[in-house]
Amino acid sequence: MFSHIMLGTNDLVASRRFYDAVMPTLGCACHDAGDSYAGYGLQEDMGSGQNCLWLGLPADGKAATCGNGTNVALLAETREQVDRFYATALAAGALDEGAPGLRDVHPHFYAAYIRDPDGHKLVVVCHRVDG
Repeated sequence: MFSHIMLGTNDLVASRRFYDAVMPTLGCACHDAGDSYAGYGLQEDMGSGQNCLWLGLPADGKAATCGNGTNVALLAETREQVDRFYATALAAGALDEGAPGLRDVHPHFYAAYIRDPDGHKLVVVCHRVDG
């Protein structure tokens, strides 16, 4: 259903520093970047642009904002990845929005919530029974 996610930023350098720290906890890295954008994912997905998280300065030149009630869910393969992402994000300057744990979504929904340097709410979640 989804192709990719684009998050606006007002400070690409700070955003890259944050995402360069947290994305490896999910097995992803920055594989494409320019003066106004950076793309994270698996190397094999970057050419297609699919399954990627992009950061970018707004094309209209106005300030980037985050939406109230909006969150971006990043998939973790294991609960340990959720724990590492959360700890790494807090160490990199994220704001805590909910420590790792099971949530009342389904019996195996193990997630943690943070806000990135631009205020975007991220949830990292493992759906696996044996996660």
